[in-house]
Amino acid sequence: MKPWTVVYGDGARGDILAIVDFIARDSEINADGVLDRLEARIRTLQSLPERGRVVPELHWHGITTVHEVLERPWRILYQLRDHNEVLVVAVYDGRRQLHDLLMERFLRH
Repeated sequence: MKPWTVVYGDGARGDILAIVDFIARDSEINADGVLDRLEARIRTLQSLPERGRVVPELHWHGITTVHEVLERPWRILYQLRDHNEVLVVAVYDGRRQLHDLLMERFLRH
């Protein structure tokens, strides 16, 4: 089976940078470790993208195309696209409400 290609949406890139920058305020070493962990989990999507669950909060609204994998405490949201492509759409702290994250993104634009 052909490996999947992982691409990052602009929101996901910003999410990861914000997480790493926040942690780096206290410890650059910890920030580097978190970045490594997130990137490693995202790389697993190259071979097994179907293993992630449909995001429950979105499924309740009939949206079944957004999946997630966890790298606690973060949730990595992604979509499977044509031509074996995985689009990472968001990375956020799982202790936050998804609704709050979506509202912040909506209000920024």
